[in-house]
Amino acid sequence: MAESLANDVLVRFRNVQKSYDGEALIVKDLNLEIRKGEFLTLLGPSGSGKTTSLMMLAGFETPTAGEIQLAGRSLKNVPPHKRDIGMVFQNYALFPHMTVAENLAFPLSVRKVAKVDLEARVKRALAMVQLDKYGARYPGQLSGGQQQRVALARALVFEPQLVLMDEPLGALDKQLREQMQIEIKHLHQRLGVTVVYVTHDQGEALTMSDRVAVFHQGEIQQIDSPQGLYEHPKNTFVANFIGENNRLSGTMISRDGDRCEVALPTGERVRALAIHDAAPGQAVSLSIRPERIQLNGHSADSHNRFSGRVQEFIYLGDHVRIRMEVCGSTGFFIKQPISELAPSLVVGDVVPLGWQIEHVRALDPVELAD
Repeated sequence: MAESLANDVLVRFRNVQKSYDGEALIVKDLNLEIRKGEFLTLLGPSGSGKTTSLMMLAGFETPTAGEIQLAGRSLKNVPPHKRDIGMVFQNYALFPHMTVAENLAFPLSVRKVAKVDLEARVKRALAMVQLDKYGARYPGQLSGGQQQRVALARALVFEPQLVLMDEPLGALDKQLREQMQIEIKHLHQRLGVTVVYVTHDQGEALTMSDRVAVFHQGEIQQIDSPQGLYEHPKNTFVANFIGENNRLSGTMISRDGDRCEVALPTGERVRALAIHDAAPGQAVSLSIRPERIQLNGHSADSHNRFSGRVQEFIYLGDHVRIRMEVCGSTGFFIKQPISELAPSLVVGDVVPLGWQIEHVRALDPVELAD
């Protein structure tokens, strides 16, 4: 079983480090295995090391230490064009003086593909991104979304075993970006190609990926499925970076297996899941997702039950965010579907609310700049 899993690994980063000045490490001791056929997203804020890791895999940057392997062989001294890797950039990087069809033919002609096969593959790639009728146009005659489709087709046309995408949808407007996310996801599912995707947009990462690696300060904080990251963050950085999160600072009072009790500065006690390895008396940070909090009568059977004062309603169409003052925090948010919102609730009301033990995680107490 272990051997078959090992055979499924396409890319291996082994103890990879990258420094530009010989002192500060942009990437610290990266160990990562990417499986054949998976859609893996490297997610993190600017400067977290995600793009540098992608560029080392592409061959545009060289590791300061460690090794990167593709399909079992070291990529050391292998130039980018010999790595069998397709690349999609944010700025499309299309040749403006070539037609769409010529742009797609270029990576094939470089690889000495026969003319008859070349034309068939260009045609197939255009159909794949729904641009069958655009082969004779120039990039400047296309919209941003169409140009991004051409860039995508060009990265896939020579059937590489791996496709790297660096913030490819960053220049598109919100609606088009969301549409392209689904298109790329469906394309990946159809072709079965391995994709490594870089973004700082957590919504994009959750929508598209099989697994997400969350980067911060040159290290992977957690790698998991989108649901795993959102529901089971391992530390405060991941809890804050993925989705919306209520944070309460407190002190560990007692611990029993995977459960613990935490005292808040305002006197309340919260029963939580003990994720961070803190001893009694040490500081922790509690993480509770806004949609996991019950209001009024719905909170009657909650393990943790307090009262909160309504400060503000933020209407978002299908749901409403309610900002409340809870346990001394004035930035405590509750997310409710419009259908469940009590119409009588107004700013200034003090109401009971609560959440279950399994929906609150006691994490590290790190104060973050991000």
